[in-house]
Amino acid sequence: MNNVKKISRAVAESEAQAIFVTSDQNRYYATGFASSAGELIICGDGSAALFIDARYFEDASRSIREVEVLCSNDKPVYEMMNDYFKAHNVQKLAVEEGSLSYAAYTRLQGKLEPEFVAGQNILRDLRAVKSPEEMDFLIGAQRIADKAFENTLKLITPDITERELAAELTCQMLRLGAQDKSFDPIVVSGALSSVPHGKPRDVKLQRGFLTMDFGALYMGYCSDTTRTVAIGEPTPEMVKVYNTVLEAQTTAIAAARAGLTGAELDGVARKVIAEAGYGEYFTHSLSHGVGIDIHEYPNCSPKSENVLKAGNLISMEPGIYIPERFGVRIEDVILLREDGCFDLTELPKDLLVFCA
Repeated sequence: MNNVKKISRAVAESEAQAIFVTSDQNRYYATGFASSAGELIICGDGSAALFIDARYFEDASRSIREVEVLCSNDKPVYEMMNDYFKAHNVQKLAVEEGSLSYAAYTRLQGKLEPEFVAGQNILRDLRAVKSPEEMDFLIGAQRIADKAFENTLKLITPDITERELAAELTCQMLRLGAQDKSFDPIVVSGALSSVPHGKPRDVKLQRGFLTMDFGALYMGYCSDTTRTVAIGEPTPEMVKVYNTVLEAQTTAIAAARAGLTGAELDGVARKVIAEAGYGEYFTHSLSHGVGIDIHEYPNCSPKSENVLKAGNLISMEPGIYIPERFGVRIEDVILLREDGCFDLTELPKDLLVFCA
């Protein structure tokens, strides 16, 4: 994977002559090379340079295309960078203002000669529209997570704890080829299912709903899935709540397409839940972008003014959470198209019931 040319074209259309890529995630997006260090400069004239220390120099030199790789052990790195800026007439430098700490930002201002301008959205907007290559990685991550969940369902018994089930789910993903989990799994049961981001406990599965939110990391890209099942026979109200969340999700997926605002799509799901009498219990947004990070741009919330684009990959995760009683969330990931969407998640959504 290499997006240097794409980034260079975006820089050429901005007020800056170059962008300074500092976050690990954006360096990976640009070069396809994963490292915990390195200063990447991409210019609007098509040139690019990665200043990286001796730990990564050999591997980066062999792996990265379309980028001059320079060893930052040779002389002070900021001197090398300033020489590069002068050679390419960089007067204004776009920086990742949203991911730099204040201390790092002020330190860099004191070391680098070009004027700093905001550049976070250059990379944010590019990353929001997925390429075919990225989609291959994202689908691969989703297939791993789907299969891992199917395998983990076979392990649900009254004697397993939430923490043990979370560990089994993670192990399943690793066995199936994931680099890692894309976030710590949420596995919560009983009354704690009303907490959207509850943490697994050392307690056996509690009667009521069991919510499992999980994802696999594959080739640097994340999946994100939530399924809710019942431990013991559900009450009529539990069934009603589950079916309301499912209807909200399927209705929103059917409506999803490029051209809607985030607020409009969020409103489709929110209307279903409100009309069923549970509006106050849908306490988070419908959607967020998914990619190299588990939470990316764009998002769909009641306040989202962003217009969704073809190629955006977003979660679809309505939920109802009744405090100290139970909660339900169902989450798929979809790719937006001009005329609709493609659902990457292949897991069924019928309410599964396990013995208590």
